[in-house]
Formats: sequence, C-alpha cells, structure tokens
Amino acid sequence: MQRLAALRPTLPILLGAAVMLSIAMGLRQSLGLFMQPAVKDLGIRVSDFTLAIAIQNLAWGFLQPFAGAIAARRGFAPVLMAGVLLFVAGLAVTAMAQGSLGIIIGAGVLVGLALACCASAMAMAVASRSAPAALRSTVLGLVSAFGSLGAMFSAPIGQALSANFGWRAGVIGFTVIALAMIPAAWFAGRVDKVPLPPTPRGEVEAASAMAVTKQALAHWPFMVMTCAYFICGLQLMFLSTHLPSYLDLCGMDPMLSAQALGVIGGFNVLGSLFFGWAGGRWNKAGLLGGLYLARSLALAWYFMTPPTPEATLVFAAIMGFLWLGVAPLIAGLTAEMFGLRWQAMVQGLAFTSHQVGSFLGAYGAGLLFDAAGNYDLVWRIGVGIGLLAGTVQLLATLPRWPTAPLRAAA
Repeated sequence: MQRLAALRPTLPILLGAAVMLSIAMGLRQSLGLFMQPAVKDLGIRVSDFTLAIAIQNLAWGFLQPFAGAIAARRGFAPVLMAGVLLFVAGLAVTAMAQGSLGIIIGAGVLVGLALACCASAMAMAVASRSAPAALRSTVLGLVSAFGSLGAMFSAPIGQALSANFGWRAGVIGFTVIALAMIPAAWFAGRVDKVPLPPTPRGEVEAASAMAVTKQALAHWPFMVMTCAYFICGLQLMFLSTHLPSYLDLCGMDPMLSAQALGVIGGFNVLGSLFFGWAGGRWNKAGLLGGLYLARSLALAWYFMTPPTPEATLVFAAIMGFLWLGVAPLIAGLTAEMFGLRWQAMVQGLAFTSHQVGSFLGAYGAGLLFDAAGNYDLVWRIGVGIGLLAGTVQLLATLPRWPTAPLRAAA
C-alpha cells in the first residue's frame, strides 16, 4: 500500500505518458488499413505505400537516440511536444497526398520523426523516472498496457470512416484523434521536475552521450538484446502493414482486418501487464527469448493453414498478448544496465535495430509480394529468423551478467 501511495505525486505524468503512447501507437499500427484503398485511388503500387511505412520506421529508429540525448540534456517536455505536432502534420499531409511522394513525406518522414519524439522509448523513459525502483517493472507494464488500447478504438474508427467516406476521411479522423496527444504530452513533460535518484558510487552523473554510447556498444548482453530486437520489428511491422492486404487477398471481409487489429490492441493490454509483472520477478532477457520463440511459432501456425475469421481472431489474440510485452522488458533491462539519466538514448540505440527490422518487414515484404504475388516467402523468413533470435536470446541468459554503470575514465 505504501508503495502504491508513492506513485500519487507522479500519477498525472504517468497518465499523460500512457495516453500519449496509446494514441501514437494505435494510429501508427492502424495505417495499414488505408493501404489497399490508397493504392487503388492514387494508382500506386503496394511497394510504394510500404516504402513510406519503411521510411517511417527508419526515421523513427535513427532519430530515436538523438531524441533521447536531447531529452537527457534539455528535458522531455520540448521533445514530446515537438513529436506531437509532427505527428499531426504528418497525418494531415498524408490525407492530402496526390501520389506516392505525399504518402512518403506524410506517413513516412513526418510520422517517423514524430514517433521518435513521443512514442514507446520516450514514454517508457518518462515512466521509469516517475516510478520507484521497486515498482518500476510493474509501472512500465501498466503504461505499456494502457498504450495498447489505442488500436482498439483507432482501427475500427479508421476502417468505418474509410469504408463509408473514403480513405482520406479515415486519415483525417486519425488527425483529429492525434490532437488529443497535445495535453497528454504536456502532462508527461512534467517529468522534468522529478529529480533523478542519487547517482550510485562510482558512476559519472554528467557523462557525455558519446561515452555512454561507446559503453553500450561494448556491452555484450546489451548487444545481444539489440540484435534480437531486430526480429521484433520485422515480425510486427509485417503484420500491422500487410495483414489487411493478406486477408483481402484471401477474400475475407474487410472489417475483419479492423477487428483483428482491435483484438491485437485488447490482448496487448493483458500481455503488457503480464510481462511487466513477470519482469519484476524473473529474468527479463529470458522472458524476451521465450516471447520471440512463441511469436514465431504462432506465425508459422497461422500462415501454414487457410485463414478463417475464427482462426484470424485467435491468432490476433495470441500475437496481441506477445506484442508490446517487449516494451517493459527492454525498458527495464536498459534501466538496470545503464541507469535512468541516459535511458531514452541507450534504449534508442537498441530501437534502431528494431526499426531496421521494421523497414524490412514493411518494404521488404512489399517488394517480395510484388515479385511473387503472395506472402509465402515473407512469413517463412520471419519465422526462421524469429526462432534463431529467440534461441540466441535465451542462451545469452545462461551466464548472469551485472549492470553496466557509467564509470569515470581511468
């Protein structure tokens, strides 16, 4: 009870971070709903649309460490607010697109830059600083769970608007929803007033971003986690971008895509809560390895059998449970290894690997689909690499590694 009472002063910050994350991730994960109607309306190829999503992921990934470094030096508030404004602008440009260039600039570049400033890594860093150490993993799971709710309402709204008024109306609806992130980012930005915990003995409080980066890249458990994170991005971006297209090819009801994304969002909540709770009790890296293996097996089962509405929703529930469960585990591991001051930046370094995988999951899958006319090779590659990544991550947990404090140079 006393531990929960310790959260009261920072509860508005945590709620702001959770709402901001929920809307940002919900809208981003639902952009695949507009792929088929936009491709037909604009006369572009599937790979043109997926190139925009791929560029979004690269922009998000490569800017993330810089956004984290700026937040460490200048504070979270200006970074979060800039991200929200970029998100609104990106959706507005997408709604007005007249060809592939407009989609690339709006849904690609601008939304990608926005996500680096106001999505998962930043929200998790805000939550980490706002929570006491004893409750940090659980709080990260709660924020991640709340952040999973966005797809539950954004996907059905986007699909309904697109079906009745055209895909541009759906994107405009997303733009209106994105405006709600402005007050959420303002509350989350108040974390700048929360003091950092005392620096442990032997650590350097004012270490440079370059020094922290070098130490992270030389820390092998962090690099194992970072490399395995690649498959997470590849698998999830393939599903969020291409599942609606796959179901359309199989002759399924278009509303099934929105229902599947909504189910993913709902079970995201349960998965985030579970892995946040589990990360406070068991080895976080081992849980990550098991999660990657379970995802890969679920993908193999679903794509090896003809899709049905029932099987699709069961698959969506399984993947939803395993979807954002990585967020509290990655954030918790990063905080344990490198502390809170540079968490957003160091987590951003790992996230770059995730986004390279996302690039291939979106654009690479689009290219292979254009070449073969189906997704058979794509899902087989995703399953194979996923099984390898999960196994390596599990093996890396056998020797227990210490945290990596930021130490002064000799």
